[in-house]
Amino acid sequence: MSSMTPPTLMNALRGNSAGSAGLIVTLLLLCLLVPLLNLAVPEGSALHASTYTVTLLGKYLCYALLALSVDVIWGYCGILSLGHGAFFAIGGYAMGMYLMRQIGTRGVYANPLLPDFMVFLNWDHLPWYWHGMNHFWFAMLMALLVPGLLAFVFGWLAFRSRVTGVYLSIITQALTYALMLAFFRNEMGFGGNNGLTDYKDLLGFDLHHDATRVVLFILTALLLLAAYLASQFIMRSRMGRVILAIRDGEARARFLGYRTFDYKVWLFVYSAVLAALAGIMYVPQVGIINPGEFAPINSIEVVVWVAVGGRNTLYGAVAGALLVNYAKTRFTALLPDSWLYLLGALFVVVTLFLPKGLAGLLQRKAAAAASTPATGGTA
Repeated sequence: MSSMTPPTLMNALRGNSAGSAGLIVTLLLLCLLVPLLNLAVPEGSALHASTYTVTLLGKYLCYALLALSVDVIWGYCGILSLGHGAFFAIGGYAMGMYLMRQIGTRGVYANPLLPDFMVFLNWDHLPWYWHGMNHFWFAMLMALLVPGLLAFVFGWLAFRSRVTGVYLSIITQALTYALMLAFFRNEMGFGGNNGLTDYKDLLGFDLHHDATRVVLFILTALLLLAAYLASQFIMRSRMGRVILAIRDGEARARFLGYRTFDYKVWLFVYSAVLAALAGIMYVPQVGIINPGEFAPINSIEVVVWVAVGGRNTLYGAVAGALLVNYAKTRFTALLPDSWLYLLGALFVVVTLFLPKGLAGLLQRKAAAAASTPATGGTA
């Protein structure tokens, strides 16, 4: 029995290596080809990538980073979070607040201090939590610190109480739903139902200019690549092995002397920060952030992306997010009345026939390819 363990492990590593290498090469190629096709190829050419396409691809990559954050906590630690959309939205709102403060007198009401929606609602002063958001460094600090702190407090309370399984999933879903209801209120000072929009520039660069869109796309791709490599490094380290041990048997890991509570809280905070980074990059490319991003259905949809791609692989989560969102775009255009049914059917088919997702299929093929020469040699 023990003689079978090394080949099995090596086959799994080969599958992961192939998927990992494919993801890295794909992201680097996108960083090279998309700018060329948008800026260097004439608009009349069939090879030209429109600015709309660049923005759409950038949005897909933001979703891929969000899916990666969920795979880190669900695939490797077994914690099914249905509230990561909240961390994504908070990061997006922080970026939106910064962009709103950059509008100044160029707004509809030409108020140098108050955003247009505050003037419309007869606000006479800027709320305290908006102060400092006109500075990029401070806004980005808040965009990461607030979701990280929220995740720390939530994780500390939940994991200290040893809440697990479906109960934890329900609590995370309740968290994002409560935040959605709060952000819908005009009294909160975040634009209410309409959210934050009508951005002008980012660090002095016009957000509507093609070159700015291309740079945002490249930064998103590189950020996704960096997050992937960092997560891969963590999961292959000693800490990653402890996290896997907690997923497979937390009681045994605790019995061996590991403070499982600390590992779970730390990983939950890390995944929340990744989700916030996705929200930060999402807002300037899409051009709006509203309370709808907090909707629990969004967090559930992220779980579907990870399941389709294959959890516990990292690259599978990225592939699943890209594939499902591309299918969603195509289905909404071709079959606007039935695209939800098609997406549901896609998820059911993957669940029934590919329980480990697309990444599992890749790993099986790698294992089959690796075992074929060995079988022939034995014969």
